[in-house]
Amino acid sequence: MPANLTAQYLKAEEEYRRAATPEDELRCLQIMLQEIPKHKGTDHLQASLKSKIAKLKRDITSEKKSGKKAHGVRIPRQGSGMAILLGGPNAGKSQLLRTLTRATPEVAPYPFTTQLPSPGMMPWEDVAVQLIDTPPITPDFIEPYTYGLIRGADLALLLVDLGADEGVEQCQDVLDKLNATKTRLARTSYLDEEDVGLSYTQTLLVPNKIDLADAPVRLDLLHELVEVDLPEFVISAEHGVGLEALREEIYRRMDVVRVYTKLPAAKQPDMDRPFTVRRGSTLLDLAGQIHKDYIEGLKFARVWGTAVHDGTAVKSDYVLHDKDVVELHM
Repeated sequence: MPANLTAQYLKAEEEYRRAATPEDELRCLQIMLQEIPKHKGTDHLQASLKSKIAKLKRDITSEKKSGKKAHGVRIPRQGSGMAILLGGPNAGKSQLLRTLTRATPEVAPYPFTTQLPSPGMMPWEDVAVQLIDTPPITPDFIEPYTYGLIRGADLALLLVDLGADEGVEQCQDVLDKLNATKTRLARTSYLDEEDVGLSYTQTLLVPNKIDLADAPVRLDLLHELVEVDLPEFVISAEHGVGLEALREEIYRRMDVVRVYTKLPAAKQPDMDRPFTVRRGSTLLDLAGQIHKDYIEGLKFARVWGTAVHDGTAVKSDYVLHDKDVVELHM
């Protein structure tokens, strides 16, 4: 992206990637156009933003006139972030969801068991991450709503079936299917600077069923035949191999910090239900997450944490750290 982008632009860009409706997309794009530095180096991006805004306005107007709403599946975000499970038929996505969460999706030794996206909450210490199981992707078909789920996720897990000879080929099929669209997988999440409609979601490669007899051979074939530059976590979702390392990495990739709140009159903070905010967020961001009225009414806060002396009074631009205890004063 061009240099000197404002914090407001970057925040709007992140929200645009995860927008759930055309109206949300339009609002984010308008903020991005307003905040982008106006110089020759950003001319192309400005034109791209204006084009996207114009198209969205036409689409929204057309939708209102027709009275029809675009088909899609919306899953409300919960917890510290969202990770989506992707893969070909029988890759073990539902088994992984069942093992890492309390969800109870149907698990069967035949393909296409999952017909609709299925959410679950993965506990990690005193917080949780939302995992979304999805129907399989094949060369011939992908559920249209899957693109929106991928773009809206903080992380994608691309599962590979090491239990069958066709598993490696199915992994390549998923990559080919997505690479032919504007919703793609990568090491990090970002929008293409030449085309803001081209979205990349950070992804982990997760070869599954390593406990089976021929799995190591198929893993070698995966490395040899599939050209993919993604961090790899080899697991057995059914038998628990490698799951703790994967669980840790899923949470780390959410890139959040935990913040505990305390009422001014209380002696102890509420340590059972921390808020989670993006790393780099400020006290004002936390206030807005608690209640929108707090943004205007916030005077200062006292903070107990690693970056300040206990009980230090800070202003709204204080950057929060993991396990800070915050006492808001309105």
